Formats: sequence, structure tokens, C-alpha cells
Amino acid sequence: MTGSKTQKELAFLHDLYIATDWGERFAELVDEHVKLPKEGRVLYVEAGPGGHALALKQRGGQKLTMVCADENEECLELARVKAAALHESTKFQHENPEALSFTNDEFDLVLGNSSFTLPGKLRQVLAELVRVTKPGGTTAWWLTTTSSFGEFFSIYWEALLSAGADEHGTDVEHLITDLPGVSDVERWAADAGLNDVKSWTTIEEFDFESGEQFLNSPLIADFLLPAWLQPIPKAARESVRKELSRIIDEERHSGEFGLSLKATLVMGKKSRVQ
Repeated sequence: MTGSKTQKELAFLHDLYIATDWGERFAELVDEHVKLPKEGRVLYVEAGPGGHALALKQRGGQKLTMVCADENEECLELARVKAAALHESTKFQHENPEALSFTNDEFDLVLGNSSFTLPGKLRQVLAELVRVTKPGGTTAWWLTTTSSFGEFFSIYWEALLSAGADEHGTDVEHLITDLPGVSDVERWAADAGLNDVKSWTTIEEFDFESGEQFLNSPLIADFLLPAWLQPIPKAARESVRKELSRIIDEERHSGEFGLSLKATLVMGKKSRVQ
């Protein structure tokens, strides 16, 4: 996910481009369906540069304590500056979402942003979110689900073939099949200890004017493409990238290239019996 950018560069890109577009698609789901407690402690995992978390805190009022966590310390620094400007006492701390440092049963509401989490790590992250939720409290978790990015994956096969890297076609297949379905994540939530599990999904689209604009946009170049290209040998990645750009421009016929996303929010109450 990080490509060649530093953590500081990624934090600024996240604040300027990701939180204001990609992040807002998920934030709208959360704002519509997650009810903040009138008082108590809220944890927001992978809060990024903090804009959405601070908006929730202001909406929740002074009786709500907000703790925000992120893997990127530079994102946390940006969030602290925003909080200071708003005179908010929200706490921001570095955390690994797969191994949170908090004790069991600590928060009344736990919010987990897994929109960029690799599929193989999702269940462990969910287990941690539920672990630190109080019995009877709410865990809300959002991520991308199956059928996302289908437009890209369909041309990825062709680009590998054109670039002479078709032996990695099975890697593309894994990128497609590893994304969980909504029924999968609902089952995972129940297995992790949540009751009354509900989910909501919206189909979002991102439009690009050309292949180069697609590949150079911060969302793709710095947050999605590195993971998609990771199985490809470094020596072949530039050739694959050029083929991707060419194929996109040939297929769009002077129109826009659209990338679709299935944004899913899953929510449940932690069982009082563990």
C-alpha cells in the first residue's frame, strides 16, 4: 500500500485526496446507520487524519470520550493539529489494528475502518475490534466486499498477457476471490461474538478521464495499486503498468473509465456472555 512514498507523504495524500473522496463514501454509511452513545468511550481504529472521527466527536458532545488509533503516526499528527484547532480533547495513538494494546471490554462503541485492509488480515482485525468492545456495546466495521474493482481486474489479466507476465494470472484470480462477500463478513461478525448483526452496502464509482489519470491518481497509485501489483516481479511492474494504461485508453473510446466499489458496513452488539 505504501509504494515509494514516505509515511508523511502518505498522510498528506490521505488528508487531501483519500479522506475527502474514498473515505467519505464509507463515512456516509457510518453516519446514516451508527448511533452514537449519549455518553461513554468510543474507539475509532484506522482513523487516518481524523476528520471523520472529530466530526463524530463534536456530534456526540462532551460526555463522549473519543480515542483514535492509526498505524501511520504522521496521520495522527495531522489529526492532533485538527483537534487542537477545534479545542477537542480527543486522544490519538499509534496502534496495530491486528493487535490493539487496549484491554478487553473497554469501549461502549468501537468503529473499525478496514477499507484498505488486505483480505487475509480482516478476520484478525475484526476479532480485535470485538475484543475491546464492552459486552452489550456496539462494534461497527467497514470494508470493501466482493465484486469491487471488477473493471480493473478484467483488464489486469490482459495487461499481464501483453507484458509477458501471464504466469501471474492466478495472482489476479486471488485478488478477485479473496474479497469477502457480505454473507461472509456477517458470519465472521457472528463468529467473533456479535449479536443482531446487520449490514448495509452501497455501490460507489470513481471516474477517470484516461489510463494515465487512473494510474497516477493518489487513490490508485499510492493506496490500491501497490497491493495489486505486489505479486508481480519488480522488473515487470512498469511494463504491466504501461499495458494497463494502454488497454484502459483503448477500451474507454474517449469516455471515462469507471472503477466500482462495494462499500459495506457491518454492525452488531457484543454478546454479554463470552
